[in-house]
Amino acid sequence: MAFLMKSMLSNQVKNLGLGGGGEESKEETTPSDPAAAAGMTREEYEEYQKQMVEEKMERDAAFVQKKAERACLRVHLREKYRLPKSELDENQIQMAGDDVDLPEDLQKMVAEDQVEEEDKDSILGQLQNIQNMDMDAIKEKAQATFTEIKQAAEQKCCVM
Repeated sequence: MAFLMKSMLSNQVKNLGLGGGGEESKEETTPSDPAAAAGMTREEYEEYQKQMVEEKMERDAAFVQKKAERACLRVHLREKYRLPKSELDENQIQMAGDDVDLPEDLQKMVAEDQVEEEDKDSILGQLQNIQNMDMDAIKEKAQATFTEIKQAAEQKCCVM
């Protein structure tokens, strides 16, 4: 309770201007120049600021480049799987300067996928798929189709 009374009374006294002199001396000792506050000369501080701006610009450029690479990958996948295009991805690629390629790791992955697809499309790939097929189901389907065609022909042709 005593603490509460003391803090309330001291705040009221400071507001009246009777004891706030200690704070004014602190404000006078702090330098208004940011270079002096950092312990540098004016030229050093300006050079430091230039370096900070350059590093920020480099980081931003690298970030835009990464975003464009990701957008390029998404565009590639959309083309591959015939999905609708995204204007956002196209805008990101254009912001990076249209000279964006997939990163090397992703290019290797895409190349491996293309090789696998080419293998599946080749004759050897089809032969491997034949081994995995159910021949009995294929025979039944072929016989059913043949009988349907035969019945349709008998109905249309009076000779048969």
